[in-house]
Amino acid sequence: MLYRELIGMPVNSLCEVIENKKLNDNTYAISVKCGELAASACAGQFVHIKCGEALLLRRPFGICSVNGDAMMFVYEIKGKGTRFLSSVLPGQTLDILGPLGNGFSLPEGDILIAGGSAGAAPLLFAAASAEGCVTAVLGFRDSGRVILKDEFEAVCDRVYITTDDGSFGIHGTVAGPVAEKLSEGAYSTVLACGNSAMLRAVARLCEQHGVPCQVSMEERMACGVGACLVCACATVKDGVPRMSRVCKDGPVFDAGEIKWD
Repeated sequence: MLYRELIGMPVNSLCEVIENKKLNDNTYAISVKCGELAASACAGQFVHIKCGEALLLRRPFGICSVNGDAMMFVYEIKGKGTRFLSSVLPGQTLDILGPLGNGFSLPEGDILIAGGSAGAAPLLFAAASAEGCVTAVLGFRDSGRVILKDEFEAVCDRVYITTDDGSFGIHGTVAGPVAEKLSEGAYSTVLACGNSAMLRAVARLCEQHGVPCQVSMEERMACGVGACLVCACATVKDGVPRMSRVCKDGPVFDAGEIKWD
């Protein structure tokens, strides 16, 4: 396996909100105190959060960073759950289950990370955890959607920003700079997180250049612990097709295991 196994059992905690900061019109970064949960988390894992009493199912969020007993994650307002989160104030508590899933493997050597929109956020934890040089390529729709630029620059050796409309950084998607970097240097692995089209493009570039690639898959989840099969995705393991659970078998997979078509 190229990804880490979950260390220990998940913790269910009532975590105090430290900050709930607006990053742009639709994106927030929320920080919580979560002691034992933070201590056992590794890059690429996620937490499952109860978003108000009215909603039965928890919502999954990738871990963006850990600092002591504080954990941060980034979310976009997409429905009732994330809208509830946007209203939470410092001092209030959130019911959080985690850490869940399998995270990234961080081998020795230089690492290239590729992220898209809010999907870039969990890669910040990976970049901060890596021991070698880290190059980041982060893609956004436009200048108003760019997030965590300063945070990535603080932990990465090089950061390249792309925007679809060219209003900031490099005009285009992450595929262009990723292809350029893969042709320039030797990377021990590539870590990618974002929408499926971006992940597919990065995975194919890595295959062409013979570089291992790990992808963090995004699927709708219900239970978050592998019992309900809502988040199943098509994979191939040892030549055998199978349906894997993103919450339990992932969310991080070897890109070669994913059936993209």
